[in-house]
Amino acid sequence: MNVRFVVLTVKGLEDMFIPMLNNCKTTKFLKKIHAQIVKFSLSQSNYLVTRMVEICDTIGDIDYANSLFTKVDDPNNYLYNSMIRAYTHKHRYISCINMYRQMMRGIASPDEYTYPFVIRSCSATLRVDIGEQFHGNVCRFGLMSSVVIANSLLDMYVKCDRMGYARKMFDEMSERDVISWNGLICGYVRLRQVKKARDLFDEMPNKSIVSWTAMISGYTKTGSYGDALEVFRRMQMVGVKPDWISLVSVLPACAQLGALELGKWIHFYAEKYGYLRKTSVCNALMEMYAKCGSVDQAWQLFGQMSERDVISWSTMIGGLANHGRAHEALKLFHEMQRSAVEPNEITFVGLLCACAHAGLCDDGLRYFDSMKEDYNIEPGIEHYGCLVDLLGRTGRLERALAIIKSMPVKPDSAIWGSLLSSCRTHRNLEIAVVAMEHLLELEPEDTGNYILLANIYADLGKWDGVSRMRKFIRSKSMKKTPGCSLIEINSLVQEFLSGDNSKPFSKDIHEVLELLALHQSEEHDLVVDTILN
Repeated sequence: MNVRFVVLTVKGLEDMFIPMLNNCKTTKFLKKIHAQIVKFSLSQSNYLVTRMVEICDTIGDIDYANSLFTKVDDPNNYLYNSMIRAYTHKHRYISCINMYRQMMRGIASPDEYTYPFVIRSCSATLRVDIGEQFHGNVCRFGLMSSVVIANSLLDMYVKCDRMGYARKMFDEMSERDVISWNGLICGYVRLRQVKKARDLFDEMPNKSIVSWTAMISGYTKTGSYGDALEVFRRMQMVGVKPDWISLVSVLPACAQLGALELGKWIHFYAEKYGYLRKTSVCNALMEMYAKCGSVDQAWQLFGQMSERDVISWSTMIGGLANHGRAHEALKLFHEMQRSAVEPNEITFVGLLCACAHAGLCDDGLRYFDSMKEDYNIEPGIEHYGCLVDLLGRTGRLERALAIIKSMPVKPDSAIWGSLLSSCRTHRNLEIAVVAMEHLLELEPEDTGNYILLANIYADLGKWDGVSRMRKFIRSKSMKKTPGCSLIEINSLVQEFLSGDNSKPFSKDIHEVLELLALHQSEEHDLVVDTILN
């Protein structure tokens, strides 16, 4: 009888375990395979240990991966890179950096697969000093031609607010992809350097949806709402379809400008493409509707939402409060409590605003105390502002002044201005003078405050005070800030300033206004003649 003996090489034995490892989904099964690998004296196999570390990375067992690694006497590049990658995926950035340092002390050398992950660890920990060392090592090993490594370095400098280094990195790159351009643009936007971002954006050869969204977001964050809408329109004109992130970025601009028609179009678009399943899209739409005066449409959308977070509830409460529907806002808050959603700082701003609009002083004070006592939320300047407004509207000016003086943060001009306005309503000159003294320090050039104090003097018949205020305004050559209004026509928002005739259609508008005034005058005269006859 012939007996055949099969002698397997080390490579053959390693290949025997690969199919089992490829089907491994749990740590329990992996440990059984590992036991067999040890039995065959293959625990020092970089090939098999690397594959096991990759499995640990996938199933999230980083500790078992580390125990596997520490048993290997001479780890190679592949094994080091697998451990570095696994640490990065589990956000153990310090361990990742230490693994790199251990690699540098051994026989293995870092390569183009090593640096993207260790540089990302520097970005996450904001350790630009270590990142600069890695940058030097990249140059030393001749890896600067890798666009992936270059993008990682650029991203690290951007996240560490070293935009000068990031721009130099960008300019020196031999090859740039869309990630390179977007990384620098997003960096400028994050630091509110929108002009630099726009200049780079205009130079960009192939813009992605990320590029367009970054510019829209930048303009919205810096209050350039008209520019945000202009970029949004231009994006569609060149054939780039908005995604849900770009919708969330542009909707605050619609809200601030009152661009209701554009907001409605976005709502239709979001519904068509299934973006209303995103809670953040619904939240942004609700805020837009509420700020554009369509609180009923916001309420309808709120009712259709399958999932609501704290922003959803807070937005709706604030929208109802700002439109005089205080009791509905308070009722919605009680429903929010029953749904076990924890309120946040914005929720209480809406609640206090509702109480102020409805004159519910006791309720407002109770909610203010509840912030700290029940939810451990420290009241901010916005909450104190709402409380002062509430007390001022209900005539409790002394209490309002006492709260202002006891605030843990310095009161701003909005709080003192609210108190001054309440003083006129309730004809309290003494507290008005106190408020004005602080406003003189905070807003010395604001003519409106002086006019308001002059009106209080006038209401009380103190004409010498009125005269002093008017002389003071004239002596400082102060000018009142012109009023403005916005109107949306054909999805375009036009802004009009009082006394501004610079628009090309200003003459036509004034002619129409004069014609309307003439018609109104003629109708008035006709009514008078009818009554007299």
